[in-house]
Amino acid sequence: MKLFCVLLFIIPLISISQEYNVNTIPESLKTNADVVLRNENVELKINSPREATYYHNYAITILNEDGLGYAYYFNNYDKYRKINKVVAKLYDRNGILLKTVKKKDMTDMAYEDRISILNDERTISFNFAWKAFPFTVEIEEEIEYKGIFQLPGWHPVANSRFSVEKSTFFVSFPADYKLHYSLWKNTPVPDISAQKSNTQYYWSLKQFPAYDKEYFRPDKNEITPGVYLAPSDFEIDGYKGNMDSWQNLGNFIQTLNKGKNNLPDNVKKDVHDIADKLTTTEEKINALYNYLQQNTRYISIQVGIGSWQPFEAAYVAKNKYGDCKALSNYMVSLLQEAGVNAKYVLIKAGAGERGLIKDFPVSNFNHAIMCVPEGKDTIWLECTSQYASPGFMGSFTGDRDALMIDDNGGVVVHTPVYKASDNLEIRNIKASVDDNGNLTADISTHYSGIRQEHILGMMHEASKEEKDKYLNSILHLPTYHVESSDFNEVKGKIPLVEERLKITAPSYANVTSKRIFLQPNLINKEFRLDTTKKRRFDICINNAYMEIDSITISIPAGYKIEAVAKDVAVTNQFGSYSLTTMFDNNTISVYRKHIQYAGNYPASDFSVLAAYYDTMHKTDNSKMVLVKKE
Repeated sequence: MKLFCVLLFIIPLISISQEYNVNTIPESLKTNADVVLRNENVELKINSPREATYYHNYAITILNEDGLGYAYYFNNYDKYRKINKVVAKLYDRNGILLKTVKKKDMTDMAYEDRISILNDERTISFNFAWKAFPFTVEIEEEIEYKGIFQLPGWHPVANSRFSVEKSTFFVSFPADYKLHYSLWKNTPVPDISAQKSNTQYYWSLKQFPAYDKEYFRPDKNEITPGVYLAPSDFEIDGYKGNMDSWQNLGNFIQTLNKGKNNLPDNVKKDVHDIADKLTTTEEKINALYNYLQQNTRYISIQVGIGSWQPFEAAYVAKNKYGDCKALSNYMVSLLQEAGVNAKYVLIKAGAGERGLIKDFPVSNFNHAIMCVPEGKDTIWLECTSQYASPGFMGSFTGDRDALMIDDNGGVVVHTPVYKASDNLEIRNIKASVDDNGNLTADISTHYSGIRQEHILGMMHEASKEEKDKYLNSILHLPTYHVESSDFNEVKGKIPLVEERLKITAPSYANVTSKRIFLQPNLINKEFRLDTTKKRRFDICINNAYMEIDSITISIPAGYKIEAVAKDVAVTNQFGSYSLTTMFDNNTISVYRKHIQYAGNYPASDFSVLAAYYDTMHKTDNSKMVLVKKE
């Protein structure tokens, strides 16, 4: 009897040990990996346009310290998402269960996003704080959805250096209901099972090896499997809608926005005082946009249906603040009062985001902006910034499809695309070197388009410490000091910033009894691309830009050139680069020009790209030797 009891105790341990034992992970999944997703099961059951249940169970092995973030459980809930169950388990490297933690023992607190003054979300979180690598964390959670306006999808490969041993996604919904899905590249169509009462979709992924970080890598949905889901009919917080088309989704947003554009009389008077004396639509837009920026500020408010529905224009007028939805709706209201045909726009914002999918209506937006359709001259406005230029979208919302809310519903529109000639960095440097090799330089730089975004943000938002850090990072010199700095912005559809610096750099040049050794190219220096590993993915360059540097360096009299790098000029499918160096009348003159094209290229072109960057790197860092004349 005792022996039998001991065997019952040992068998489960052996079973667990085999399931999550690190030694059972194939070596191919450990290569380039910080974590391995051992087993994942995702189940979504849509019960009606109002309700759904989400079940998620996964085990993930943390191989090293870089993967520790995946051992931390964190999830939000609100009135539309209820977390019914969470269980977390910790296993050692042999798969032996060390600890179990349930929902009641986890941290449950108000969600703090650091930008919202009002937010009804809460978060449940837990961290085992374990560092005996490797180890495995298993999470089981069940979430109840009250409204299916936004449905969870399936994205088994979380990021680079993330392997997947096995992941499955199972979706069921009523037989008379229509569910939409969109597949990421290289994702197979689902296995479909049609029952009398429901329909079921099933996807699976096995033995997906981690990919390492690659410069100019395509978006994740181009290189990993994944599924987006969208409802047809849905209901949330008493509002009903349909997502069979972008037009229908726009109709739903229009319903949420209805009656939200009434302005108080004093603001109406302000609008007419400003706009009635102006003659062109653009003048009215610019003037009222300035009024918005001077009289409101951005504050995030995310409560209930307010996560999608803007506050009334009268609320913004009274309180002088609002989130992106409220401020965009307010700006639309101001312009409409002035007789300008302004439109509310939903968009997926963020540098690198590609916007909505034209043939797949889904509410995956995270931002609201607005526009005034004027044919090819549509004017776009970012209403959350108190200093942005009217008409400029930049890297945050530029070059992507968005949803404009028109009188007849939603219309897909594309935000402005910025060319290399828009994104300029033009620099003029006048410098001198004394007999001890110390450098003094006046640097004047013209930044425009996307290239001015960081500088402009720093001007308006950075602390003195952050500004000093920036100023002391832009030059590729061993030691230097910024003696003075000055910035001036010029607003426009392609805004620009003029930066003026005066710097000193002790021992910039190495001076001996007969020679001066120096690097004539002071600032722009390209990096090298890693060629030690075979390129796995295609090349994706999103932003085009142009850099032009004109440098003159005066040196003490009596020297001539002993050694200087040859002039270089290269043009290929990725761009063009040239650098010339001259020496005359005790003055070194350098002219550098680099144009980068935007585009997508096959992985087989990587050797050309790497050689191109290698040429730029070597040339940018080339040295010059001057010797005293006999």
